[in-house]
Amino acid sequence: MLCRAQGCHYYGERGQQILDGCSGLFTTPAGHARAEIADAVRDQLLTLDYAPSFTRGHPQSFRLASSIADLTPEGMDRIFFGNSGSEAVETALKVALAYHRARGEGGRDLFVSRERAYHGVNFGGIALSGMVPNRRAFGPAGPRVVHMRHTWLEQNRGTMGQPVHGSELADDLERLVALHGAENIAACVVEPIAGSTGVLVPPQGYLERLRELCTRYGILLIFDEVITGFGRLGHNYAAQAFGVTPDIITMAKAITNGAQPMAAVAVSREIHDTIVDAAPEGQVEFFHGYTFSAHPASCAAALATLNIYRNESLFDRARQMSAHFLERIASLQDLELVTDVRGYGLLAGVDLAPLERPGLRGHIAQKRMFDAGLHLKTTGDAAIIAPAFIMETEQIDTLIDTLRGVLVELAD
Repeated sequence: MLCRAQGCHYYGERGQQILDGCSGLFTTPAGHARAEIADAVRDQLLTLDYAPSFTRGHPQSFRLASSIADLTPEGMDRIFFGNSGSEAVETALKVALAYHRARGEGGRDLFVSRERAYHGVNFGGIALSGMVPNRRAFGPAGPRVVHMRHTWLEQNRGTMGQPVHGSELADDLERLVALHGAENIAACVVEPIAGSTGVLVPPQGYLERLRELCTRYGILLIFDEVITGFGRLGHNYAAQAFGVTPDIITMAKAITNGAQPMAAVAVSREIHDTIVDAAPEGQVEFFHGYTFSAHPASCAAALATLNIYRNESLFDRARQMSAHFLERIASLQDLELVTDVRGYGLLAGVDLAPLERPGLRGHIAQKRMFDAGLHLKTTGDAAIIAPAFIMETEQIDTLIDTLRGVLVELAD
């Protein structure tokens, strides 16, 4: 049970202090219980508590869209708001289908994803998913999807930063084009860093090759930046960190520092204008939206959050802290239970040797870490570390030392 939070810590039901080593759920890089955000939400609720986004708008949504457009790659300044990463992905898929239909290529209804991918839990995200448990329980559903291979390779074991081997894995997209026909493929959807599966950093040249192939064959490139957006890699988005501009970016989690549910999708002007201009005069251009899209309180929280990021230079701070963080993560490679470590920016994954049942070791480790005063996320037998940008060097050291101590005990 988590009962209170402040700064880089949670507090349990007995009042025990728990270091937050995963920024909540990648949501809270500016630290917990920021008064600026709470005050902004309160003021907004007392000014305009709700406004429908169907045929209506409100000033805060336009202010926020402009602020997000200041962060996205140039030209990606058309913003659609939702309430979660899952909704952002669903929106992106619909945008891709609507775009191709608007330009007379409605046969493009196939999506390309990857093994070990995670794109939320709506049916679109499940169809894209390459993580078996997320698919197994619900059967076939959602859009048509084919999968490329994931990017983890044995020869890249223990790499901090982008691994050297594996750029050729991007050619899986060309193989799928040859098999299914480019004229049938709407978009290639990837996490720049596959986060929830255990932090798979793209090999050097991999994202560049995907961009090249998508451009060649008229396929949209969608970056799911629900985890990597808003400074996690030391840049606004992974698109800037890796120097590769997609056609659509999904974002959520850190958009409000975790204080309010919210998500957004950024698209290029060309995509937006193609969809809007194809609609008959006076008709709905894009039949999609949510009751709580661009909720005023969420917009207020996001605007306050972006102000904190900017005023405290937190993305720059994340970039500066990365070297020490990754050095300390790499030091875990000498442990008996650790089979691989990898990371980029302030995001890292640590693979643990499995027990008789996959995921059991990770589950036990996660509970032991909580008892030792550390909150981390585990997926299967991978521990995922994503510290807040406001952490001090000493707190990162405490995080890694606590993790090391738990893993040493588990090996005994």
